[in-house]
Amino acid sequence: MTTVDNPVDVLLSDGTTVQLRPIRPADGPGIVAMHSRFSERTRYLRYFSPYPRIPDRDLQRFVNVDHRDREAFVVQVGDQLVAVGRYERLGPQAPDAEVAFVVEDAYQGRGIGSVLLEHLADAARRAGIMSFVAEVLPSNGAMLRVFSDFGYQVQRQFADGVVHLTFPIAPTEATLEVQRGREHRTESRSIARLLAPRGVAVYGASATGQGVGAAVLGHLRDGGFTGAVVPVHPSARTVAGLPAYPSAADAGLPVDLAVVAVPPQAAEAVVADAAAAGAHGLVVISAGFAEAGAEGAAAQRALVRAAHAAGMRVIGPNCLGVANTDPTVRLNATLAPRLPVPGRVGLFSQSGAFGVALLAEADRRGLGLSSFVSAGNRADVSGNDLLQYWQDDPGTDVIMLYLETFGNPRKFARLARRIGREKPVVALASPARPPGLGPSAGPDEVAVSALFAQSGVIRVDTVAELLDVGVLLANQPLPAGDRVGVVGNSSALTGLAATACAAQGLTLADGYPRDVGPRAGAPEFAAALAEAAADERVDALVAVFAPPLPGQLPDVETDFTAALPAALVAGKPTVATFLVGRAPAGVPAYGGVEEAVRALGRVTAYADWLRRPVGAVPELAGVDREAAQVALRPESLDPVGLLAAYGIEVVESVPAGTADEAVRAAARLGFPVALKAAAPGLRHRLDLGAVRLDLPDTATVRRAYAEMAPVFGADVLVQPMVPPGVACVVELVEDPAFGPVVGFGLGGVATELLGDRAWRAVPLTDRDATELVDEPRAAPLLRGHRGAAPVDRAALAELLVRVGRLADEQPRVRALALNPVLARPDGISVLHASVRIGSAAARPDTGPRRL
Repeated sequence: MTTVDNPVDVLLSDGTTVQLRPIRPADGPGIVAMHSRFSERTRYLRYFSPYPRIPDRDLQRFVNVDHRDREAFVVQVGDQLVAVGRYERLGPQAPDAEVAFVVEDAYQGRGIGSVLLEHLADAARRAGIMSFVAEVLPSNGAMLRVFSDFGYQVQRQFADGVVHLTFPIAPTEATLEVQRGREHRTESRSIARLLAPRGVAVYGASATGQGVGAAVLGHLRDGGFTGAVVPVHPSARTVAGLPAYPSAADAGLPVDLAVVAVPPQAAEAVVADAAAAGAHGLVVISAGFAEAGAEGAAAQRALVRAAHAAGMRVIGPNCLGVANTDPTVRLNATLAPRLPVPGRVGLFSQSGAFGVALLAEADRRGLGLSSFVSAGNRADVSGNDLLQYWQDDPGTDVIMLYLETFGNPRKFARLARRIGREKPVVALASPARPPGLGPSAGPDEVAVSALFAQSGVIRVDTVAELLDVGVLLANQPLPAGDRVGVVGNSSALTGLAATACAAQGLTLADGYPRDVGPRAGAPEFAAALAEAAADERVDALVAVFAPPLPGQLPDVETDFTAALPAALVAGKPTVATFLVGRAPAGVPAYGGVEEAVRALGRVTAYADWLRRPVGAVPELAGVDREAAQVALRPESLDPVGLLAAYGIEVVESVPAGTADEAVRAAARLGFPVALKAAAPGLRHRLDLGAVRLDLPDTATVRRAYAEMAPVFGADVLVQPMVPPGVACVVELVEDPAFGPVVGFGLGGVATELLGDRAWRAVPLTDRDATELVDEPRAAPLLRGHRGAAPVDRAALAELLVRVGRLADEQPRVRALALNPVLARPDGISVLHASVRIGSAAARPDTGPRRL
């Protein structure tokens, strides 16, 4: 959210950064200076007249706004203002406002207008404004395109030589799609500029050849970087055999990237020098920033602020560096001495130490990389930025991530869903998970893996497994199904493979495993593999090879490797296990059967996800967002009103603290009623006697209250009786990897103990909701069990979609529980709801674009 005290950094369409903030009275001189730099055409298109200078009266009105009925945002680059946008309400309490903006000539065509419109519309909506109007000259095609390309339903009217535009500013799927498309392009371009620089300046390389800076400089030089390498040194004329300069700009060479290996206190001076040389970004290898404590964290914030003000992005600090194996680039700006082998896998590591291990293991396995980025403290550039870049990169087919934390989990889940449809994403996520923030502990580890799978992410648990899956994806096609043919020369190994297939959810194809026997030579093996590859009942192959006994078939190892490619003719993925020897090129080989089958299982699950239809987020009737805002007021939080605003009815519940109050409540609601202990955790505990049902009259209500109060406390809830049904639970919690997630399961102590919940990240599609209803192990109770009538599962699915929409649109809702929800053949009844709210700042993926 952009406020007076909270300016934001935003990316433009060319990948540069600028600052956007509300206007201030002190901006008068800056506005006048900006106006003086406008061309005559820009002034005429904005003001419909030459307007050579701004009169003092107009200037005072421009820079003094109330930030509600009148708002204005400026865009700042360094110390200069380069654009201003404003809206003005058309009357007291009017639902519409006039909007206008102007951009300095040198910055036109870089997406500033669309960014200003996003932030102005967001601020106007929060002020209760529903629509914008604008007046544009017909010759101002650029401005007309800003409005028409935004996704709003724009109404046009031509009169008096001016185009009058009117459009509602409520976000829609169309406007969100446009906004996210622009976000994707800007973030992708900002990273592309860093990974293919024309020249690299290195700060902190000592003339003695010692230290981190000297190491990176040597790796850049020795890796064959095709651009200019510029050592920056205050006094030395040469460093590592290369001409050195006191400032990067002194080299007279194009410098797009700066590698920083200086102490934190010297970093801001480096930013200024790199900006003067025209650099697009920084790779900060230096440590001593946020990981070192409060002082380092302050230095890190100052570094990023200075870099963004200069239009640059920051990788790091405390990172391993970046690499690009493209033969036209050959960039090795890392602490690893060797450039990775060229390939088609993009690798991101948050941790520098893990990055070293990943690069070493990839090199050992011959896994080629397209590019590598270590983000370190992730002060700016994150894994989400790399996802955006690799989606567009024609040299990358597979994306591998090591993630310790998720800075923007909602965005990660959204990007993974989209990108996973085009390129597989494999993630090694930190196992550390803080306690759930909602009424339950949130998703367990099994559910978290399912959440990753729902987003198309292949989640792995170890570095070895990350490479296992990466090698398979980089070298083999995706399986068409889950049927596996196992072929080997050892009954023990083929049996082990068959057991591993079952453990990974794979189906052993009919007629397998096939054991060719320990004395089989290459012809027998080749024939068996070729037959399995041609078998229509087989979608993937597992080949296992045990070496012969000493003195038997001495050439069989060589022959076996020669026979393997015959299995690839049919285009079916093949994994191999060699207890000795090496597999031929293109065939992923694993040291153990379990590792081979586990990797195949992960990839098969991903292929199954790709084959499923893509669900749609349905339109919902009966949603009143203004009523939801009223219900969310902290001083009078109204969970029932909030749910009602999203079309979710909760059965009325009346609190009572005495028997007389309970009787009066029952009489008002109408008999029969239910009496429930009011304490959390007891409201659905029929098994403990904390719930009394079908109380038909005053006497039974008094008797039930007298029995319950001494045991469960004086406070009770009185509800009208509803028809019986299957008790279900719907939850919303914040997950550290995915943001808000919706959980569904059946009620009861047994299912709670077993953790029988299914989870999905929001927003929920219609398919997500249907899968949620069917996924719990106890779900057969909903479809009719032992002669019971099936419940209305469509009503449950709609309830889940509505909860997902609430979670997506109301970022202050941090936790929610509907327990119990009674599902019947004729519909559902929500008997109780609890809601917990927090700060909207917890959802950085909502609202207008910002870094």
